[in-house]
Amino acid sequence: MFDRVKSLLGFRSLTDEQFEQRRKELLKKIPIPVFWLFGKTGSGKSSIVRYITGSTQAEIGNGFQPQTRSSFRYDFPDSSETLVRFLDTRGLGEAGYDPREDIESFNNSTHVVIVVARVMDHALADVVAPLRKIREARPTRPIILALTCLHEAYPFQQHPVPDPFDQVTTSSHVSEDGQVVNSISPAANQSGQDRLPSQLATHPALQRSLREHEERFAGLVDRIIPIDLTNPEEGYTEPNYGGKRLEEALIDFLPEACRQALINLDVVRDSLRDLTEKQAMPTILTYSSLAATSAASPLPWVDIPVVMALQTRLVYLLAELYDQKMNASLLAKMVGAIGGRLAVRFAVKAPLKLIPFVGQTANAALAFAYTFSLGKACCWYFGEMKNGHVPSTEELNTVWAEQLQQAMMSWRNRKG
Repeated sequence: MFDRVKSLLGFRSLTDEQFEQRRKELLKKIPIPVFWLFGKTGSGKSSIVRYITGSTQAEIGNGFQPQTRSSFRYDFPDSSETLVRFLDTRGLGEAGYDPREDIESFNNSTHVVIVVARVMDHALADVVAPLRKIREARPTRPIILALTCLHEAYPFQQHPVPDPFDQVTTSSHVSEDGQVVNSISPAANQSGQDRLPSQLATHPALQRSLREHEERFAGLVDRIIPIDLTNPEEGYTEPNYGGKRLEEALIDFLPEACRQALINLDVVRDSLRDLTEKQAMPTILTYSSLAATSAASPLPWVDIPVVMALQTRLVYLLAELYDQKMNASLLAKMVGAIGGRLAVRFAVKAPLKLIPFVGQTANAALAFAYTFSLGKACCWYFGEMKNGHVPSTEELNTVWAEQLQQAMMSWRNRKG
């Protein structure tokens, strides 16, 4: 029955061998950009990795492997075919931390150092002292200061719009041949002067804090990037505030040979999302088939709660697969509108069950199409959530309607 349903919908899944071959072609070996994350625990390093790679927090937590006594390595998407590598120093603030071992291990292999600090955290002596040694060990290597958690400077408020920090114009660093290189943004230098983040901040507390960081890290970093990467459920209109700015800065500072890996990460992230949807399809098809079987029950209205219960369970399973937290409001958003429409349609069609064969067939098709389209809409929705975008109810309804139309068309074609 499962194979028959797949054929009816025109779904042809690749064999495991075919899929693995396509994955290897996509993740072919290229020059690997290596970023050295340097900051205190809780400063937001994992959030940066999550933003750049599109990985979940759980995947990141399980992905870091010991590299030295005080550092860990994370390869994305995996260690066998790596596109980008992160080295995370976790010994900062611990008694006796000496950066010499990490410098010896990382000095010639890392392209950019990303110093990460919460914007309102000024107890950073344990960061500045070893950073000075890292700078002295290789002055030509670019260092970016990512100041995170901007919202802590303006609690209970949304981020300023438009983003004022996109107006930062120029910065400079020393190239491998000892020359000073200026990095200029697309809208740079209209006033003829460089502007620091503190001069662009709209909140007084944030402006003061940024100014202190500029003085503290003067001569130690090549560019300061204010960012705020939050989980969608925290309620900020833009969960990845400044994320694109950070990504563009990393591309600016990377050697030419390594830039394409970071530029093309969007393609890889899309393909990995396709992999998750591939894993979700058997679950969607199974629950759609169960819903169709239930809806074929000869008793009017008996099938409605069963089908809606199956749909609820399907949403939970897909949320788990996409590593998204499920709560009552999200469940109501995902199932409420769709399930409500389904219940109305069932109520109208239910008396048809008194006519042998006709009503059962109509309800089975309806239940299958609604459940299948719900599953596909969930995949899209949770995929968007993983990327930091919280779709509106209107967007969700549009995607669901498109999937429903395709599913119903498949059943009509079968009937023809």
